[in-house]
Amino acid sequence: MVPRVRPTSGPVVAVVLLLSSLTAVTAASARPNRCRLVESLKAEIASYRPVVDSVLSYVRDAAGYKGRTWTELANFTDAFGYRLAGTKNLEASVDYVLEKLRAEHLENVHTERVQFTGWRRGKESATLIKPRVKNLAMLGLGSSVGTDLEGLRAGVVVVNSFEDLINKSSQVSGKIVVYNQPYVSYSKTVVYRSSGASEASKYGAVAALIRSITPFSLNTPHTGHQTYADGVKKIPTACITVEDAELLNRMYNRGNELEIILKMNPKFFPNVTSRNTIAEIKGKTDPDRVVMVSGHLDSWDVGQGAMDDGGGAFISWNSLVVLKNLGLRPKRTIRCLLWTAEEEGLIGAFAYLNNHKSELEKFNLVIESDEGTFQPYGIQFHGSETAACIITEVAKLFDSINATTTSFSKTNVGSDIEVFQNLNVPGAALLNRNEKYFWYHHTEADTMTVEDPDSLDLNTAMFAIVSYIIADLSVELPRA
Repeated sequence: MVPRVRPTSGPVVAVVLLLSSLTAVTAASARPNRCRLVESLKAEIASYRPVVDSVLSYVRDAAGYKGRTWTELANFTDAFGYRLAGTKNLEASVDYVLEKLRAEHLENVHTERVQFTGWRRGKESATLIKPRVKNLAMLGLGSSVGTDLEGLRAGVVVVNSFEDLINKSSQVSGKIVVYNQPYVSYSKTVVYRSSGASEASKYGAVAALIRSITPFSLNTPHTGHQTYADGVKKIPTACITVEDAELLNRMYNRGNELEIILKMNPKFFPNVTSRNTIAEIKGKTDPDRVVMVSGHLDSWDVGQGAMDDGGGAFISWNSLVVLKNLGLRPKRTIRCLLWTAEEEGLIGAFAYLNNHKSELEKFNLVIESDEGTFQPYGIQFHGSETAACIITEVAKLFDSINATTTSFSKTNVGSDIEVFQNLNVPGAALLNRNEKYFWYHHTEADTMTVEDPDSLDLNTAMFAIVSYIIADLSVELPRA
């Protein structure tokens, strides 16, 4: 079955209909060698080779844009550090970026307000007092409730899975549940962070401590967001280190009686206002049609938020600057979205969607970087089969930097852009050498030290090139 191709306007309709009639893609088109696009479209995509070479040369030239993304990101993160949603620090950083975008003479630079309930951690600690005294490194999880000022003192039940929790459920009431779940992958293991407190509360636990969601630890706790299920009592919850979770597990398995004092004093702030930040390069013939590049400006309140997601935000807006400086204006508009309050549950993205839902038919592709900006090696894509084949042809143009890999996902890619993909808008994200991303994720170690100038240059170039080609092609990406 050939997916329906949505025409744009005027003479482009004929080209789109040609694509619709002559594109043959099997159900296994996630494998690039099964793609059979019309030769004229493949030739059109290949004709952008001079644009690719020009952008790559510019970001690698010391007299051009070489090192600029890293320098801008370092200046930003060093000036503001972490940027928790709902804080004056984040809003000051939004003002800073807003002025940068205006100084670069990008178009339609503005912000859009977002309102939500803010959360901030207070003083917090966890101390093992039986069978010996040990301070446990910990970070409260976002939206967690607190203890009273004196803290809570309780015995401990250690579990290794939700199934183990059910098997030990008769022992849980009045206890602190410690999860020592093995790390499988972030997507599979993060459910313990997001749901661990609610699952423990069902059986009467008074608090939950979650082994940090990471494959590697140097005694670094990882924070993150968690959500309470309806109908269960909200209990305090925090992440502890891999090392301490394993220590408590060993003690528990030996039959030691474990007791912990937990103190958490977070605060909630209703009706907090933040802002999404927007800039554009207006399309020269179809300005109402949009390709989006994006990343989020907010971060957790640890480290500098350089990796999550300063890098993604800064390759996004710098990709527009690169195109502007090279005089590259595509047919359609390229819009940069710098999201707010992503860490609290895609709040900025949902707010933008609610305000712009009537415009979704105009979105050709949404792109995001939120899993690292390390050395790129390709493009991850979620969308129709024919659109995936078009992305495959675009990726072939990155052979000079060994970034031709295409990965086609049956599920959404990115974070904020999920809200668009759920409504059938095609989505793309970077494939990059981010094997160590979750070593630093949501920790004090997320600093500029993990960022590499050359990789940021190449990722900026890839965002610029992919967004430009898709925004300039004679056809739009067909939706399923």
